[in-house]
Amino acid sequence: VQLQASGGGLVQAGGSLRLSCAASGRTFSSYFMGWFRQAPGKEREFVAAISWSGARTYYADSVKGRFTISRDNAKNTVYLQMSSLKPEDMAIYYCAQGGRRAVPMSPSADDFASWGQGTLVTVSS
Repeated sequence: VQLQASGGGLVQAGGSLRLSCAASGRTFSSYFMGWFRQAPGKEREFVAAISWSGARTYYADSVKGRFTISRDNAKNTVYLQMSSLKPEDMAIYYCAQGGRRAVPMSPSADDFASWGQGTLVTVSS
């Protein structure tokens, strides 16, 4: 599978961005998907995940209420709508494809087999 993330950029604190991740090579709708991020000097951390149907979503506490993950299986694309952005949200954001099963209760990087190249989100204060 190939994952192509896009939509990153520079935004002021309090602003919004929508990230997209287009997938190819597999039956996209059969897999759960997720977003992770990695800030300079920090480890990659889970942001959000979505079940294969889109019916179930999971969020890190740090983004709950501000970020929304969604997917369009007809377009083989997963989205991350980010609102009320904070300087601490600044990072490289990666989309990832999981397995053909339910999303784990506490998703980690080990649950995802394929990764995109990342898109940079910069938040100015």
